[in-house]
Amino acid sequence: MAEEEKEKIKAHRSKIKSESEVIKYWLKASKEDFDTADILCKNKKYHHALFFCHLSIEKMLKAIIVKSTKTAPPLIHDLVRLAERAGLPLSELQKNELAEITTFNVEARYDDYKLSFRKKAKKQFSLKYLEKTKEILQWLSKHV
Repeated sequence: MAEEEKEKIKAHRSKIKSESEVIKYWLKASKEDFDTADILCKNKKYHHALFFCHLSIEKMLKAIIVKSTKTAPPLIHDLVRLAERAGLPLSELQKNELAEITTFNVEARYDDYKLSFRKKAKKQFSLKYLEKTKEILQWLSKHV
């Protein structure tokens, strides 16, 4: 992560006063990102939609981490590691699904992965993971 981005995060965190405000921030951002994923999917921007699916889960997990550990979430994007840091019990299926969704973060962002990701991110695949993201977010919301 670039130093400039780290400084922005520090500045943002210093403006937020309480733990409940931090949790509220992460939950709102998660919902906005899921709504964005839904809109992108409807507009056939499938690989972008999948990227926002990842972001929505990541932010929900970060809210849970703040609640459960009383500390700032780590600056990582690996959903399995975030879930483990949050102390969530994960089945093998959940680990596999989170690991697959984590790949959307890298594959949607970097040019050398984008072409193969776009081939994979077709309508049915994207709709499947949009629905899977919704299910995961519903499960995670029980832990906030």
